[in-house]
Amino acid sequence: MHPEHRVGSSQVGLRHGRAADFLELTKPNIVAMILVTVAAGFYLGTSGPIDLTLLLHTLAGSAMVAAGSNALNQVLERRIDARMHRTRNRPLPAGRLAVSPATAFAWTLGLVGVAYLAVFTNPVVALLAAATLGSYVFVYTPLKRKTSLCTLVGAVPGALPIVGGWAASAGTLGLEAWVLFVLLYLWQLPHFLALAWICRDDYERAGLRMLSVTSGGDATFRQALLYSVALFPVSLMPSVLGTTGPIYFFGALACSLWLIWATATAARRRTKPSARRLFLVTVVYLPVMLILMTVDKAA
Repeated sequence: MHPEHRVGSSQVGLRHGRAADFLELTKPNIVAMILVTVAAGFYLGTSGPIDLTLLLHTLAGSAMVAAGSNALNQVLERRIDARMHRTRNRPLPAGRLAVSPATAFAWTLGLVGVAYLAVFTNPVVALLAAATLGSYVFVYTPLKRKTSLCTLVGAVPGALPIVGGWAASAGTLGLEAWVLFVLLYLWQLPHFLALAWICRDDYERAGLRMLSVTSGGDATFRQALLYSVALFPVSLMPSVLGTTGPIYFFGALACSLWLIWATATAARRRTKPSARRLFLVTVVYLPVMLILMTVDKAA
């Protein structure tokens, strides 16, 4: 191969690597899950035919805000990430990206996303998106180093996107939208508490004040069980309010009892295998619940 061709190939590979690193900053898997909740909220809040153009605008703006929030989180936690085995190979702690371009990239995504939603959806959606970004980056992220209550705070930005989806299609926020918020809020707590138990050694190494680090397994799984039990009646409320019907009701009943069983088992055993099983149950729980909602509404 001619030397100039080798140099050209190297430059292309470098550009591709940088693009992949910027993409990794956004945590694409998390963004995808957020967009699922936004789309579900949009559909559930729709009273007539779906406005596909509005839905696409809502998803595009929400994706930018979520990606920017995740990237800002990685910028602020780059030194913490460097101490943990599961995060030390991220672009910033590994040195593949510099802080300045990563910060500019993150802020651009987040602010453009909020502005985009304000222009193409409505002010309520933009305000919810701004609240999501602000609470995740400036409240939850620093609290992780100070108190185990950070999990309760961090669940707020995680639950707001479905409300934003509802507000985009319905134009207003009613009780039904806030029930969806509470459902997602409570679901996140056993989900993250199980993850915190599984990764407690990493969190302790990084100096993060997770409940699994500060209080051990008894408190972690006791609280997870409390939130799973609290989720049970909330999970049935969409049918009580008329947002969904019997298909969702009986599906939610089964799913919520399954989650309580997995949490109670983890609380009794307090082992990594039981925590992993609880984590997997929570991973399955939310998409199944959203599918049940959309299928029931369609039916």
